Amino acid sequence: MKFSAVSKQVSGGFTLIETLMVIALALLIATLAVPSFVLWQVRDQVDSRARTFAATLGFARSEAVRRGVPVTVCRTDQARQCLGVAQPCGGAHDWSCGWAVIAEPAGAQKVLRAQSSELDVRISGVLSDLTFTPPAGQLIGRFRRFEIAPRVASQEMQGPRFQRCIRIAAGGRVRLAEGSCGARP
Repeated sequence: MKFSAVSKQVSGGFTLIETLMVIALALLIATLAVPSFVLWQVRDQVDSRARTFAATLGFARSEAVRRGVPVTVCRTDQARQCLGVAQPCGGAHDWSCGWAVIAEPAGAQKVLRAQSSELDVRISGVLSDLTFTPPAGQLIGRFRRFEIAPRVASQEMQGPRFQRCIRIAAGGRVRLAEGSCGARP
């Protein structure tokens, strides 16, 4: 008695249909995830720029106290005072072109820190420059505020999640809050 061996070949790979299904599923997931990623990235840019600007204002105040001289934060597109470089910006109240921190010992100007432009994020303020004065680093005058938001805001980028407000008290204290400045007293 002879038995014949029937061999069955087993393949270790995927079929074309299985591969196409995996690719289609990956494309579907990517299509759903990209808009969320873009919104997250824009919100992160606004947060980063707001924190950087608030830190710069705090730095200027502390340097005024430490050095005992007035320290000014101004836009870098102001040819009359900041860095001597003129570059177009979005308007008289637009700080998106960057800013510089300048100490003014004995009438001379010394640049302590400069921040480059970030044109994807709009920073609008009421002043062209801020001067923190010794001995306590206060600002002369009234409260100041700056609004930070995406420059090109789509419908999904509206609302307080994509806006930040920096308020500066007359004493020079800086406060950063989520939402627009008009939303809070």
